[in-house]
Amino acid sequence: MAEVIVIGAGPAGSSAALFLAKAGKETLVLDGNASMTKRAWIENHYGAKDISGPDLLKIGREQAQKAGAKFIEEKVTVVDTNGGSKVTVKTESGRSYEASHVILATGALTELAASIGLELKEGREPRIKAVVETDGYGRTSNPRIWVAGTLAGVSVHTIITAGDGARVAIELLSELNGERYVDHDVLKS
Repeated sequence: MAEVIVIGAGPAGSSAALFLAKAGKETLVLDGNASMTKRAWIENHYGAKDISGPDLLKIGREQAQKAGAKFIEEKVTVVDTNGGSKVTVKTESGRSYEASHVILATGALTELAASIGLELKEGREPRIKAVVETDGYGRTSNPRIWVAGTLAGVSVHTIITAGDGARVAIELLSELNGERYVDHDVLKS
């Protein structure tokens, strides 16, 4: 059983997975290969020269894997909170995975969130019709389900969704650890 399952490996999901795995949490990322970033050309991502969406996704995945996150390409069809003790995630292939918490980072795709019973509200971004209602930190009405990125109502820009994935991971890590989590690497001289 993973500690956290991240659903979606776009900028928000992979960024969340990077922070979670680097903090020592067993992290599984399930991705249906539907990221809108696959079609992007990016010239406004701080710290990166002009980059294609596919290259940005590849680098993000490699960073998270280096930290220990595991990635499986599978479309998630069911998220069951089992009355609150754990979360079971089922995929299109019929496989099941369990975790203590789930972070949904499915971009503009709201079907899974709606099937869980999460409250949706109108999106603010062009072409984003609905997003999940959160407390502003990624928490949803279900204490085991968190939401990051465009699905949580932040801007679709990759720099913002990646930052939101990290922010939600830090909030979850802080809750799991019982104290504020901080991740600062220092140059080695």
